[in-house]
Amino acid sequence: MIDSGLVEGFDWDEGNARKSADKHGVTQAEAEQVFFDERLLVSSDIGHSLAEARYQALGRTGDGRPLHVTFTLRRNGTRLRVISARDMSRKEKRRYDQTAEA
Repeated sequence: MIDSGLVEGFDWDEGNARKSADKHGVTQAEAEQVFFDERLLVSSDIGHSLAEARYQALGRTGDGRPLHVTFTLRRNGTRLRVISARDMSRKEKRRYDQTAEA
């Protein structure tokens, strides 16, 4: 799926960055922080992966804000491109917390 040794950084689309900030109040910095969460959960987003593989990440920011981030990999898997970022739903928080307890 994702080789963290290959990922070198983020590839932001300005439209997606503004959408997450305007619609969900999530900054680029917060979305990026999720990927440094030791308990990060990543899964394939099969329902929305028609043209390219998409993934969903559940994690917390440095301040503990629980976020859901949808992203894809670009540049041969070396860049994470965030598509959207929002607060986790109640169901997602439960899944994240249960996985962390296991």
